[in-house]
Amino acid sequence: MQTKQRGMWLGTLVRSCHQLSMTYGIDELRFETAYWYKDVDLLALEALYGEAFMQKIYFHIMVFEASKLVSLYPQQFDLGEFSHFHTVEFEALWRNIIYKVWGQWRYQHNKADYQGPTFCSQALALQAEPITLASNHTEVLTFCGGGKDSLVGMKLLERANVPYATFAYSNSIYGRAEHQHRLIEQLTQQSQATQQHQLRIYDSLVDAPVLQHYPDIKEILAAETPTSLFAALPIMLQHRYRYMVLAHERSANMGNLIWEETGEDINHQWGKSYEAEQLLNQYIHSQFINHCTYFSLLQPIYDTTIFNLLRQDEELIGATHSCNIKKPWCCECPKCAYVWLNYMAYLDIEKVQRIFPDNLFDIEANQAWFYQMLGLGEHTPFECIGEVEETRLAFELCRRKGITGKAMTMYCEHFPSLDVEAIIEQYLDVDMSQSAIPNHIAERIKTQLEAASEEGQHYIRHLLM
Repeated sequence: MQTKQRGMWLGTLVRSCHQLSMTYGIDELRFETAYWYKDVDLLALEALYGEAFMQKIYFHIMVFEASKLVSLYPQQFDLGEFSHFHTVEFEALWRNIIYKVWGQWRYQHNKADYQGPTFCSQALALQAEPITLASNHTEVLTFCGGGKDSLVGMKLLERANVPYATFAYSNSIYGRAEHQHRLIEQLTQQSQATQQHQLRIYDSLVDAPVLQHYPDIKEILAAETPTSLFAALPIMLQHRYRYMVLAHERSANMGNLIWEETGEDINHQWGKSYEAEQLLNQYIHSQFINHCTYFSLLQPIYDTTIFNLLRQDEELIGATHSCNIKKPWCCECPKCAYVWLNYMAYLDIEKVQRIFPDNLFDIEANQAWFYQMLGLGEHTPFECIGEVEETRLAFELCRRKGITGKAMTMYCEHFPSLDVEAIIEQYLDVDMSQSAIPNHIAERIKTQLEAASEEGQHYIRHLLM
């Protein structure tokens, strides 16, 4: 008996002054995502830039929100009434993102040949008409998720005298919107942002028992970074920003493992990588705003330098949070374990203990995470964390600071000695060539990054003496 092919579909899109409401689904299941913009007037933007142009933006927001359903292994995708937005350029972008972001999913489900669903419509060859925005004194819109990378990025801009506004968005996958925004505001209130923009996202898929209907599926993934960029376009238009700035570090370019079956680098963080950055930049330039640039301020450096930069603002680490399970910290996931490890390695122990009263080296759930982070498992945890050598260096620094615990005992058994100099040389390197940071901003932050690298080398060597 032939198995019925699963099919994704786009439903309705309704917009009002401050809200987008989108429906989409797979097979007979229907889901809704609602965007609530705090200070964007969508109807005014339609009057200014044309309804067709804004509908194209809405479509990209909607289709990438619906991309979560690729995790349910659909074979077909019906764009419905939005099929006229199915261009050659869009399909190329979609297929690239789906294949790379869902590399982890393909590995976990042993679907090496799956390249995403086939469109029911044919791609059209249409000429895009991007616009040029009038200038604004504040050119930079920096995304703020409330973590240590956001803190470092904002402070780099401030010390470089680059005015910026912040953009914070919540998602149902991380819990209640109000709780998320209260946490993020703890950090943005410590900034010198000219404006603080917010987007609340409510998603019925997150709370649905959807995996009960698809028992062959282990996990639902999302293309969070690409989706957030398209979600920010109405804010860019409303307030005439030129740059979308994120704080993705150089480690995002490195994958979790090489899949022997395909030979590809499976990278949980591919959506944050420089490769993805270049791809999305070119698409936004050609399709929407021809002088709008998306770049990561931290792309030239690794986490090792970022944690050293944090010492300049150590009193603010209590305003950060990074957990994706139970915000602000669950203390039992790879992200919490990794951040705690490096906070303990590079920052004042007493200040870290005010945030994390417990020793995460002794929590049983973390033993597997630390084991994988140290490169002792089949792959590193599928989470946004640094590389194996960075973890080993952080463990060594914690050992020299006298921090003990079950995971530390494991580290000492496997690594009685460590070639620290080789790690310092690689992970305190600053490479401005592998980034899309505009020259006038790059020149202002380069000296800060290089100074942090030098200070980090001094800190590490002094501690290891």
